[in-house]
Amino acid sequence: MEPRFNLFTNEVATKFGKRFANASLVISASSLPKTTQELVALRASQINGCAFCVDMHTKEATAAGESPARLNLVATWREAGGFTEAERAALALAEEGTRLADAHTGVSDETWARVREHYDDDQIAALVSLVALVNAANRMNVIVRNPAGSYEPGMMAEMLS
Repeated sequence: MEPRFNLFTNEVATKFGKRFANASLVISASSLPKTTQELVALRASQINGCAFCVDMHTKEATAAGESPARLNLVATWREAGGFTEAERAALALAEEGTRLADAHTGVSDETWARVREHYDDDQIAALVSLVALVNAANRMNVIVRNPAGSYEPGMMAEMLS
């Protein structure tokens, strides 16, 4: 697949991308576990059909020590073992927060209550911000048909230097 537009070479897109990536540093520096961050980003990207972000988050999760077995099961986490109750709450929030158009109520009270059981306020702020940020990134990449496969772990961090 050929991209419609290169977000990494256009001056305006590059400026925006750096600011966008800087916002992600707040989430990365939070106490929300890195593995949870990558699982949530991967699941939202799967739902949105963003191949670039699925590639990126799979590789970043692997580089952070996540097992291939768990990564292979993210799309079916409800039926799969190997995920903690906290991760399940975060994945449910990611799904419901990504599929807003599918449910007029958005995130259910049940899912929100499970998130509150497992995460403190700072982690919840990071989790909500992450769901919003990854959905925005997915939309940008899907719109321009940014191809997958060439991402190397750490590439986004390099963009900030």
